[in-house]
Amino acid sequence: MTLKTETRHAIDATTAKSLDTTGLRDHFHKGGLFATGEINLVYTHYDRLILGSAVPGSGSLTLDQVAETGTPNFLDRREMGILNIGETGQVEVGGETYRLENGELLYVGMGGGPVTFSGAGRFYITSSPAHRTCPTKLIKLSDARRVELGSRETANERVIIQFLHPEVCETCQLLMGYTQFQPGSLWNTMPAHLHDRRMEAYLYYDVPEDARVFHFMGKPEETRHIVMANEEAVISPPWSIHCGAGTAAYTFCWTMAGDNVDFTDMDMVGMDELR
Repeated sequence: MTLKTETRHAIDATTAKSLDTTGLRDHFHKGGLFATGEINLVYTHYDRLILGSAVPGSGSLTLDQVAETGTPNFLDRREMGILNIGETGQVEVGGETYRLENGELLYVGMGGGPVTFSGAGRFYITSSPAHRTCPTKLIKLSDARRVELGSRETANERVIIQFLHPEVCETCQLLMGYTQFQPGSLWNTMPAHLHDRRMEAYLYYDVPEDARVFHFMGKPEETRHIVMANEEAVISPPWSIHCGAGTAAYTFCWTMAGDNVDFTDMDMVGMDELR
């Protein structure tokens, strides 16, 4: 088994303003995340969020000790969300085996112990620090909260599917779900918003091979963009706007960690404020 962990240190908005394309990607973009037979993690210094992947292939992969957390087991002081974006796979934790179909999510509470992945799943992993143990829970699509938004006229007809949300699953601070776009709709979260109380990370997937998503970031008066391909992730710091547009319909998984679990706690940015 191969475990790879990369650390990304936090930087402020003034520093980010000076970065070129390579610098922006080095700090905020993560490609090559999903590799068969590997667990790949990115330890960020934005609210100590970890994002990563596990692709077991024909064998199994166990996430146990990660030196960067400084604890005997990865989950000793952390909670975790696991989204399957592949075919059917299994996750074993705490003596129980959970079967995850495509689009389903498993929440694992603090102290869950080693986590073993197997089957044909492509598992996207997020984790944040926790102060108490919430029950481990498998969340089916039928259990998730659905919010339909947007319209064809504004090219943002979409459904937000909320899994780690106070009305669906109890967590310490982790929020997680994904947004799917109807054909012909491309814009997510426009007008843009900020929430300086918590950071966010996106995984863009179901992106056609010949398509790209332009992820917009930066302060409202000093925006930048990062070009994203399929199954690539991006770190969105709390001082940055959150929005994007694709050249074709796509799906993105959003994860938040910070001061609260109020999904609607955001500061909207007027279109006239963007530069």
